[in-house]
Amino acid sequence: MADPSSYRPRPGQIPDSPGVYKFRDEHRRVIYVGKAKSLRQRLANYFQDLAGLHPRTRSMVTTAASVEWTVVSTEVEALQLEYSWIKEFDPRFNVKYRDDKSYPYLAVTMNEEFPRVQVMRGHKKKGVRYFGPYAHAWAIRDTVDLLLRVFPVRTCSTGVFKNAARTGRPCLLGYIGKCSAPCVGRISAEDHQDLAEEFCDFMAGRTGTYLRRLEKQMTEAAEEMEYERAARLRDDIGALKKAMEKNAVVLADATDADLIAVAEDELEAAVQIFHVRGGRVRGQRGWVTDKVEEITTGALVEHALQQLYGEETGDAVPREVLVPALPDPVEPVQQWLTDRRGSNVSLRIPQRGDKKALMETVQRNAQQALALHKTKRASDLTTRSRALEEIAEALDLDSAPLRIECYDISHLQGDDVVASMVVFEDGLQRKGEYRRFQIKGFAGQDDVRSMHEVITRRFRRYLAEKERTGEWADGDPGLADASGEVPAVPALTEDDGRPKRFAYPPQLVVVDGGKPQVAAARRALDELGIDDIAVCGLAKRLEEVWLPDEEDPVVLPRSSEGLYLLQRVRDEAHRFAISYQRTKRAKRFRSSPLDDVAGLGETRKQALIKHFGSVKRLRSATIDQICEVPGIGRKTAETIAVALAQSAPAAPAVNTATGEIMEDDEDRDDGAPETTAGAPGDPVTAGSPDERRGQET
Repeated sequence: MADPSSYRPRPGQIPDSPGVYKFRDEHRRVIYVGKAKSLRQRLANYFQDLAGLHPRTRSMVTTAASVEWTVVSTEVEALQLEYSWIKEFDPRFNVKYRDDKSYPYLAVTMNEEFPRVQVMRGHKKKGVRYFGPYAHAWAIRDTVDLLLRVFPVRTCSTGVFKNAARTGRPCLLGYIGKCSAPCVGRISAEDHQDLAEEFCDFMAGRTGTYLRRLEKQMTEAAEEMEYERAARLRDDIGALKKAMEKNAVVLADATDADLIAVAEDELEAAVQIFHVRGGRVRGQRGWVTDKVEEITTGALVEHALQQLYGEETGDAVPREVLVPALPDPVEPVQQWLTDRRGSNVSLRIPQRGDKKALMETVQRNAQQALALHKTKRASDLTTRSRALEEIAEALDLDSAPLRIECYDISHLQGDDVVASMVVFEDGLQRKGEYRRFQIKGFAGQDDVRSMHEVITRRFRRYLAEKERTGEWADGDPGLADASGEVPAVPALTEDDGRPKRFAYPPQLVVVDGGKPQVAAARRALDELGIDDIAVCGLAKRLEEVWLPDEEDPVVLPRSSEGLYLLQRVRDEAHRFAISYQRTKRAKRFRSSPLDDVAGLGETRKQALIKHFGSVKRLRSATIDQICEVPGIGRKTAETIAVALAQSAPAAPAVNTATGEIMEDDEDRDDGAPETTAGAPGDPVTAGSPDERRGQET
């Protein structure tokens, strides 16, 4: 691990101008490329105190052994040079793309004497018209098969074309009318070029002209009683319309635009692009990338733009590019796109209308792509087996941890402190065995103490189940409480008769946190006399694996399937904990003094609020006034009055800027009920059906 101060440039050595910089490691390999409006200011950020750097940035500067830079004239030149260097050096700490031109295009070789329609992949060639990209090659072939009825352009290879010309016999497509057969001279080179131009115009979105022309010809043929020709034209029109249906109109104003959406988590990001030409979606592509550097959504968008248009010119760069977030600064990127197109390019975030609605569709595709990527990676049996073996090897376990439990603590500034327990068996989620905990032993914020309490409560239940099944005849010392007495064994079935799942011990306990949380979990297990369950912690910052009584963490390779599985387990525990905490918080905020009135249901609560306007006005009402509400008898009114009198009203809020006393929640006069179904002690049932199986403990 290098010390950044050992290669830090001397003061005044770095120019205060736009440029691109490279960090190299001790073997002179480029590990990071970046650009800056001011090289001096940007590079100074890398050489501050390591404790103040983002973990990934800290990892990069300690891996590097030198830094060098190149001065350019403008930020646009810096953007272009950064893209070139990233493509050339493939730095390990820059965003990695897994796509890299693997999508098929519909290509028309207009640079040949007899243009050919075909499927093409890879780098684009000069003089070839491209349409797409498409998700699958068969989608291109289906479209071409429909269009060849109307535009019988050559589709054969050079070898087939020359052989047909030599023998004087066209191929099968020439015989069935789906090729104009230029190989045997049925059409001249000039007419075939015109036919290929018409094919390209139709694919580019100029469809109305050809449909109107064919409809006119069909009508004329019918009037002249050439019914066979009219029927053939009718079928041609049907084929064109069917081809058009494959690309429905999404923007009514015949817009040419690319829409880019990003779905991301802490580790990966999925990018989806829709190519809209003539108001229709002509192509779609996407990729998933590792976030190996500290990066914002705007920076991800900038990298996506470089990937898309770094080697494109002219009409391949659309007039309009719609994105979810703008790069910072946006002007150099927009100018770079304008230079590549040769005319103005609008780079913006859609705010309303059809474009915003279509962007939401692209965003959903990106989210689904990210979820599918994670699901595919997690569901592969070989991958899961390798992940469990890597974990066992890294943590020095006797066998692969077939059951893993992970715990996380969640709270909001010390309020509503809760914990979650998620279970993975054989590398897959077991949502039916998830559990939720309320921290009961103390009040306030203390993640370490909360972790100790949760682990203690969970494994006391495990020991109680072992005693219930007769594994100990005289109880177990691990169950003893502070007085030395063994507590009564709690009920081990749910209300519906299903057995509680605390009976099964995990091979590995994972806690969301670092060394303090791991030590707390290990101490809880030791106090219960459990020494056959491994414990580790996964810290979010550097994705380090901490073990009890170890000074240094275990660092798994970033490409390790074992690390990926631990991250999934940790992230799932975090998601489950925070969803429970938000549910409790929302329920607490929506509580009302009327919740404590016995026998008062939702209908009568709403009637009271609707009649008086707020709880504050209801509290000041007399019993006779409360009795005026339909459905409220005198006895119920007396109960309501007593309950409201015993509950102290909340202190009014004060606007610190003006000194004005603000109206509190009880003063709302919107007619909306301030209560939720159930009393504060009712079990939480929000979330998915799988999450509802996780009981509150």
